[in-house]
Amino acid sequence: MIDFIFETNRLIVRRWRHSDLPSLKAVYGDKEAMKWVGDGQPITDDLCAEWLIVTNRNYKKYGYGMFAVELKSESRVIGFCGIVHPGGQEEAECKYAYLRQFWGQGIATEALAGLIGYGAKTHGIGRMIATTSPKNIASHRVLLKAGMVRGTLRKNEDGSFTQIFEFTASI
Repeated sequence: MIDFIFETNRLIVRRWRHSDLPSLKAVYGDKEAMKWVGDGQPITDDLCAEWLIVTNRNYKKYGYGMFAVELKSESRVIGFCGIVHPGGQEEAECKYAYLRQFWGQGIATEALAGLIGYGAKTHGIGRMIATTSPKNIASHRVLLKAGMVRGTLRKNEDGSFTQIFEFTASI
């Protein structure tokens, strides 16, 4: 199976490998970084292994899922990005997370712009969303710079809110 997905000026984006589990834990196990992701809790070793299984299922079902992001200059995983359907939602949703030492360098924007192009061109995904905390201004900037537009503010069942961003492909 070919694991190369796309590349940008500085990055190589590829499918996950079993050997990526330590990198997955390093990124998603960072308590400070995870305050913006999911339930805000760092990932466990068991959940890392389970996520790899789910991601492989997504590759088979959709042809895409979460991907590893490597710096070309270092050939090591620095984070992850992907297109997913959390909870079986119909809309394709972009996700990403990186080691904190790589924040603020334009890497998330570069990878996300490439990911959006990949999803639209390779899989014909005409509309993608991304979801963030309304307070996660850094992610808002990434999403806007990568070509998404601010969408609605969705009220969640627990009374909190989620900011939606959208990308719609040009016809």
